[in-house]
Amino acid sequence: MNRSLLWLAGALFLWGIGESMFLLFQPVYLQELGASPIEIGVILGAFGAAMTLTHVPAGHLSDRLGRRPMLIAAWLVGFLATILMALALNLTIFVAGLLLYGLTAFVASPLDSYTTAARGKWSVARAMTFVSMTFNGGAVLGPLIGGRVADEFGFRIVYFIAAGIFVLSTLAVTFISAQPRDQHDPDNPPAALLGNRKYLAFLAVFFFVAFAAYVPQPLSSNYLRNQQELSLSTIGQLISLAYLGTTILALVLGQLEARTGFLLGQAAVAAFAVFLWKGLGLGWFAIGYFLLGGYRPLRSLGVAQVRGFVHKSQMGLAYGMAETLGSASTLLAPPLAGVLYSRDPALMYPTALVLIIVGIGITLAMVPRSKVLPPEHVELMIDL
Repeated sequence: MNRSLLWLAGALFLWGIGESMFLLFQPVYLQELGASPIEIGVILGAFGAAMTLTHVPAGHLSDRLGRRPMLIAAWLVGFLATILMALALNLTIFVAGLLLYGLTAFVASPLDSYTTAARGKWSVARAMTFVSMTFNGGAVLGPLIGGRVADEFGFRIVYFIAAGIFVLSTLAVTFISAQPRDQHDPDNPPAALLGNRKYLAFLAVFFFVAFAAYVPQPLSSNYLRNQQELSLSTIGQLISLAYLGTTILALVLGQLEARTGFLLGQAAVAAFAVFLWKGLGLGWFAIGYFLLGGYRPLRSLGVAQVRGFVHKSQMGLAYGMAETLGSASTLLAPPLAGVLYSRDPALMYPTALVLIIVGIGITLAMVPRSKVLPPEHVELMIDL
């Protein structure tokens, strides 16, 4: 394995610990700071908007300036945003820090490109799910720590501890090597991405699937806290199970053909919605949260399929457009979840289930099976 990929994996493992200490608890903390369910949905939608706006310019810059500088910049912005959230004493300042943290999503497209270039003999899908697995391996620990600390000392201390972990993660990522920028033949340039119909059709499917899979997630912590009367420590344990599920499912699904793994990831999130909706106790919720671990692998496997439609010199921008649409789901789904929660806290689960079933049908109808080729022949996958 490439040495830089190991350093990157270590940095992601540490970041996974820090981020998972607070990320899925944030709807509960927003409630403590005085936000209503609809306001929480709007704030999380704005967070999704901040994430969405970054991917295309970041992908373009990673193609032009290089991937390593963009990765280091993302790590630094994430650290500064976490410090701001830790220092916040009111909802307004906290939301400012939260939105700044959302901008760190620009890491996704340079990370995808860097991983693809550093993967060696691995398939793109396997390399991406490995990266996802290392992040989520760390994230198994974070909710256990965050839930316990929040119960004992309050949420602000959680953010300070996470910021300290991010310092170590940032140091680790500085050890990755720079990569040469990919170029195309100026006399025979690849087709423009916006003229690549197969690529654009896949992006439409990917957006719908990501949106459907995210609908049951944003307010589940509030549902468990308010309707099921679970403690923050218990919710933290469930969130840890989700990250454990992500780690295991990423390992398993990453070995499969990309479309197959993409479909199984959707099925796992559908099962999460069923268990949260109809589950009668903590055991059922635990199974549901483990299966929620299929969400991140399905996102990774969706993005991995992009590589088969584009030239390597377009990787950053192509991944950036895919990540933009994936993140757009986090912009639109939380307000919908907030409205559904206000009408009936459990309504978001059957709604999501219907949408996911539709997404599975669209995937089967419109997405071809991926061709698994060795890296030296990857350009044969491009079918414009």
